[in-house]
Amino acid sequence: MSGKQVAAPAVSGRSGEGKLPRDVQALAFLRDQGIVVLWFVLLLGFSVWNAPYFATLDNAMLIVSASSVTAVFAAAMTVGLFAGAIDLSLPGVAALASCVTAALMQNFGMSVPVSLVLGVMVGAFCGYVNGWIVLQGLNPLVVTIGTLSVTGGLATKVVNGYSIYGLFQLEFMGSARYFGIPSHAYIVVFLFALLTVFLRYTRAGIRMRAVGGNAEAVRRAGLPERRYRLLGFILSGALAAIGGIMNMAVIGEASPSANPGVIFLALTAIALAGVSLQGGRGSLPRVLIGALILGTISDGLTIAGIEPYWATISTGLLMIVALLLDKHLTEAISFKLVRISTINVHDGIK
Repeated sequence: MSGKQVAAPAVSGRSGEGKLPRDVQALAFLRDQGIVVLWFVLLLGFSVWNAPYFATLDNAMLIVSASSVTAVFAAAMTVGLFAGAIDLSLPGVAALASCVTAALMQNFGMSVPVSLVLGVMVGAFCGYVNGWIVLQGLNPLVVTIGTLSVTGGLATKVVNGYSIYGLFQLEFMGSARYFGIPSHAYIVVFLFALLTVFLRYTRAGIRMRAVGGNAEAVRRAGLPERRYRLLGFILSGALAAIGGIMNMAVIGEASPSANPGVIFLALTAIALAGVSLQGGRGSLPRVLIGALILGTISDGLTIAGIEPYWATISTGLLMIVALLLDKHLTEAISFKLVRISTINVHDGIK
């Protein structure tokens, strides 16, 4: 279920010149496109199980709405992983950015656009601080756990320990619908499209992913590896801020409480998408599908009247199974490709 395609070596014989054998192609398809197949199977299964309530347009919009915030947090964590580091401070950054944005609007009378921009800038600055500290040679997990505590405390200080309610100014990106589609769904599509273009087609994005894949090779190529790792942290922080602000707009409340549960959901979506936790490998569009799968499971079980804890159990099992499946499929593909290369070399010597 990975976003990285297997490079097709030149092979000869019955498979045809320059083509992968069918068994390797099948394994690669299962690894790369398995998440799409899984989603369609879930949609079909829940449509039959929960007929006629599941397969409706209104319910589809509920799934999209429920998946949007998870998708943004998953994108934030994915960008960090692409740069070679996992960021666990996202819930605290999201809480701080949302509280700052709400306080600027409600307590200081700032306009909505200015408040939103400053809120996102707070997230980007938190990402910069995370990156700067990590680049001093410290472990990213330890650093971001520490900043999770710091940002959560700062969020509480900003609002003096009380949630801010009545954020009707943000209805346009919260409960509003345009052409029947939740407003925050447009934000998610825009963000994922923009990030995909950045990561695939811009020099900075390609180099940032290269750092996550092999930082030593980037250094030997004479590229500023530290700069691109820092860029990954900054983008991750900014996306966490957007996720926090979106969640605030949806529920109409800015809470200083950092919810660590978003990390679990984001990591599950990432695992389903086959994003490498070592960095450099993955696909953002598949991360979006991973978030939609989680929303589909939660919605389908709720309609069926199943207790909520079963959704938590199922998502946890999905994450474990996805990691195991990706590992075994990758090893199987690598083994077969090495075997093919060995046979070709042997035939060439003959």
